[in-house]
Amino acid sequence: MARRKLLNEEELQIVNKATYITTDEEGFKLFYEDCQLRNLRPHTFKFYREGLKPFHGKPIVTMTERDIKNMILEMQQKGLKVATINAKLRAYRSFFNFLYKNKHIKQNPIANVKLMKGRKEIVQTFSKEQLEKLFSLCDFKTFVGVRDYTIMTLFLDTGIRLNELINIELEDVKEEKVIIRETKTYFQREVPITKKCSEQLEMYIKIRGRANTEKLFINQDGNELKKRSVQSRFESYSKQSGITDVRISAHTFRHTFAKFFIQQGGNAFHLQQILGHTSLEITKIYVNLFATDVADAHTQFSPLNSINKRK
Repeated sequence: MARRKLLNEEELQIVNKATYITTDEEGFKLFYEDCQLRNLRPHTFKFYREGLKPFHGKPIVTMTERDIKNMILEMQQKGLKVATINAKLRAYRSFFNFLYKNKHIKQNPIANVKLMKGRKEIVQTFSKEQLEKLFSLCDFKTFVGVRDYTIMTLFLDTGIRLNELINIELEDVKEEKVIIRETKTYFQREVPITKKCSEQLEMYIKIRGRANTEKLFINQDGNELKKRSVQSRFESYSKQSGITDVRISAHTFRHTFAKFFIQQGGNAFHLQQILGHTSLEITKIYVNLFATDVADAHTQFSPLNSINKRK
């Protein structure tokens, strides 16, 4: 069929992609469909849904750069924390980047908007005395006490996340390592464990016996242990211990593991692999905070020591 020299109106729309979306409903449908295709985790969907809320009822897809900056100023005036504001901006950025990349909007209004700079919060860790106190509260005459002691042992020995811990299955526990499958980064990793931790896990598994699940950690009814149950147990130990200057949580155990690992001469690259960080930048935070022997290492390994000095 012979072609005309000029395209008709419908064809021009295809070429120019002039059918930009105008409602949030259209944008959200496309965005969440893409998230589903990328198999993002449920908590990521929740993060986007909580962050992608309209500003004064104005559709997000029609917002301008000025609108976004006004939103930031208003959130500041309300006294919202930098972390809260940045979380919303990250959700907006992901949404607008997707729409612009796929030509659903003409301009990307957040392209020139940067995240706010905030002060680095102090990373809380347990002291040796606090750890000894927590471990002493576990009643070894009960299943829950043995289980909780084992959980805290594994947390302290590996620095794994709470979600990673509750998803460990029996077959994932080896003699010198634990296989972590449900990771934040989707990359399965093997985490080494000490002999002491291995022996504690072996004892717990014998007491655990048969259950209704293959998950390693279970409740008293033989069902898989939920995240909220672990948090509830930590809240109980917090009250019993009287520890008030540091939050008793899986994340505090993670920070504490990193602290002792670095202070006892651990390698930053090894720490990155154990913790499952995709970037060394996050691991560097621990190094900067907890490396107390930097000066000693400089004295020992400075290249100046290897050259001949003037006589």
